[in-house]
Amino acid sequence: MFEDHLKVVTLIQEAGEVVGRKKLQKMVYIAKKLNFPFQEKYQFHFYGPYSEELTLKIEELCNMGYIHEVKEKVSGYSQYRYAVNEEGQNLLSTYGAEIEKLGSCVRSMNEQSSRFLELVSTVMYFEKLEKDEIKEKVQTVKAKQKYTEEEMDEAFNYIDSLKGQVQ
Repeated sequence: MFEDHLKVVTLIQEAGEVVGRKKLQKMVYIAKKLNFPFQEKYQFHFYGPYSEELTLKIEELCNMGYIHEVKEKVSGYSQYRYAVNEEGQNLLSTYGAEIEKLGSCVRSMNEQSSRFLELVSTVMYFEKLEKDEIKEKVQTVKAKQKYTEEEMDEAFNYIDSLKGQVQ
């Protein structure tokens, strides 16, 4: 159990700061799909793949004082920022293990918008289907997002570039 918590702290540390719960969910999911050692179980939810397990881990890490969570009001809704604090730094220096090649992928994902990562994670969720079937599925389950053909192609290209980074 504790090892899985460390991996989440490591991911946040590599990112520097993650703005948004949804973004953090998508980053861990995408990392897992890229075969990084994340164990959280995901199911399809309103914003794409979602892990209740990860939500609980983040809450526990905040309560244990390893991750700093800041709640901000932005345009009428709450947004959360996550960063590893000094206690978390100490934890990583004592028990942390480097996850090879994770850093560059996490930093790249963190530069993307939550909306784009939602698309990327949804595409990856349906990866067993053919490309045209994936596009059709995404347009169905994400109709409200109104993803364009260009955004879809960008998501497929981005997934290929991430896979290239980890090989």
